[in-house]
Amino acid sequence: MATFLYRLGRTAFRRRWYVALIWVAVLAAVGFGAAKAPAAPDPNNSMPGIESQKAFDLMEQRFPGTTANGANARIVFVAPDGQKITAAENKKTITKLVDEAADGTQVASAVSPFQANAISKDATTAYATVTFKVKADDLTDAAKNHLKDAITQAKHAGLTVEVGGDALATQPAAGGATEGIGIAIAALILIITFGSLTAAGLPLLTAIIGVGVSMAAIMALSSAFGLSSTTGTLATMLGLACGIDYAVFIVSRYREERAQGHTPQQAASLATGTAGSAVVFAGLTVVIALAGLSVVGIPLLTKMGLAAAGAVIIGVLIALTLVPALLGFWPNAVLSRRSRKHGRTKEAGANNGGSRWARFVLRRPLPVLLLSVVGLGTLALPVMDLQLGMPGDEAKPTSTTERRAYDDLAHGFGPGFNGPLTIVVDAKNATNPKTAVTTIEKKIKATEGVVSVSPARFNPAGDTAVFSAVPSTAPTDTKTQNLVKTIRNERPDTEASTRAEFEVTGTTALNIDVAQKTQNALIPYLIVVVGLAILLLMVVFRSVLVPIKAAIGFLLSVLAALGSVVAVFQWGWLASLLGVETTGPIMSLMPIFLVGIVFGLAMDYEVFLVARMREAYVHGDSPHQAIQSGFRHSARVVVAAALIMMAVFSGFIGASESMIKMIGFGLAIAVLFDAFIVRMAFVPAVLALLGKTAWWIPRPLDRILPKVDVEGEALTHHTTATPAHDDPATQEPAHV
Repeated sequence: MATFLYRLGRTAFRRRWYVALIWVAVLAAVGFGAAKAPAAPDPNNSMPGIESQKAFDLMEQRFPGTTANGANARIVFVAPDGQKITAAENKKTITKLVDEAADGTQVASAVSPFQANAISKDATTAYATVTFKVKADDLTDAAKNHLKDAITQAKHAGLTVEVGGDALATQPAAGGATEGIGIAIAALILIITFGSLTAAGLPLLTAIIGVGVSMAAIMALSSAFGLSSTTGTLATMLGLACGIDYAVFIVSRYREERAQGHTPQQAASLATGTAGSAVVFAGLTVVIALAGLSVVGIPLLTKMGLAAAGAVIIGVLIALTLVPALLGFWPNAVLSRRSRKHGRTKEAGANNGGSRWARFVLRRPLPVLLLSVVGLGTLALPVMDLQLGMPGDEAKPTSTTERRAYDDLAHGFGPGFNGPLTIVVDAKNATNPKTAVTTIEKKIKATEGVVSVSPARFNPAGDTAVFSAVPSTAPTDTKTQNLVKTIRNERPDTEASTRAEFEVTGTTALNIDVAQKTQNALIPYLIVVVGLAILLLMVVFRSVLVPIKAAIGFLLSVLAALGSVVAVFQWGWLASLLGVETTGPIMSLMPIFLVGIVFGLAMDYEVFLVARMREAYVHGDSPHQAIQSGFRHSARVVVAAALIMMAVFSGFIGASESMIKMIGFGLAIAVLFDAFIVRMAFVPAVLALLGKTAWWIPRPLDRILPKVDVEGEALTHHTTATPAHDDPATQEPAHV
């Protein structure tokens, strides 16, 4: 492996113009393909294997055309204090608004609250429903403005008017100004780390090229493979993160080799052969984590994982080819200003910050280990109270009209009104379908926790019916989850007596089912991903205990991060400090996302840090000396890479949407725990206590595992510094 990558790096350096042109051609080709590709299809949000999806599929089959997903607006009216919605003036205002809304160019129907009896018992709140012929993304500005103008006139008449639904929904911003600040901080960290604008810009440049190629490829393949625009979200995030990391590690190693007196070409070749080997295996662990998302069984998540895995693979290829090629263009510009000014510098000494910290841990390994484990374990305790769900309008800021509409409806009609359950009855085998449906209606209405049941609506064939059941509690309340379970648990007796089958669906039930599905998939996902990663790390480190230690450390950091997310977004600790206005269940996909993304980044840091220790140990250092050597060479760049990721992820905390805040906070805090507690404290403490045992591997296993030479032992004959002379590859002095 090391020898092959050494030759690859040397070829890329020497043939840098060809390499650069090839990547430009690739970018142009996929860009052309993306431009010519058909429009991306609508997202397929199908969730196979859950009851809610089965019921929805039955509705599509038995009620053809009625489930078309046109945009809708639920306009909520609240009368002034002391007045009723049914007062003559208020009724006139509402009727006028509905009539004007119905005249919109893309409107399919507009139903007045007085037609649909959509008025609260105290007659202070009502709502009208406007349905459009097209989906929200296809609404024209003229159609939206027409509805907004009608709403504005109603507000001027004295009514409080708010709008829910997706027609006029506020589009969430990713991170706003804070995201830009995060990227600026990341650039500043690179400049401080390398002391060179070129060295700081090169990883950013190559990462952006990699993301450009990945996103263009996703767009070009969108029609053929059913990829939507949302599929590329994770690919962009991880492509940028890993692309920067991989380039940083190779550039850092290149500077080390130059400091030892190697010519630019030799330094680039050695950096690609050594750090490049770590890049390959770090990338493979990320790919395993992302491809493993298919275990969950959610098609959208599978596509997102595979697309992101492709982005990481492109990032690895760019790091191994384009980075050494660009080093050929600017062999000296990536060096620090001091190195360029004063000439050849010596390799980092034994007393830098990384080696001093390693010696501190080596003197006190047991206290450091216990403190890190106890600390992370304590932070992980809130996971025991983890509640999964899919926050809706109730999680949006009160500054949005959707949130105010939600609150007004909950106040006027009860907290469960915003999340009704949809009951789909298949009475095809019933002796009397209408009698069977009536029996099921009465049974569900009598269930504790159900406030009301709407009249059943039959399909033209008369063998299928749909009705709604309104819970007494909010959609995200645990009591609502228990109600859904109760209805389903009591179903067998009702179905046996009526010979009709029924399922519970609707947004609330769907969110409950998805939460349960992801929760059930989390353990199998961890077993698959961590198990494969342990096998891969055994090949990398030729050890049994080091991979197991890496997996345990990762579990500690990800559980501590998930516990912190629960404490902030579910319990409300420090919520106001982060601008979280409403606490509630944790987004259903959050644990899976957190595990997948953080596992990839954690294994990056593990491979780069411990690979240097393994390299030093193979070349003759004692176990303790190897730990110091690994920290001396890698600690600074690992810390820099972690700070960059934290800065980028923290930018999302400034978003207005609670879910985006949650993702940004979860990823940032997870990187903090993994890089600064697990990799900097837990890992050296465990290795110090294990000593030589850490690198033990049974002989039969050693013979079976392929030898990949990640530590670059085969490159020993290349490491002798070349005497000072002009480098023929660059025509620049080797000593600068």
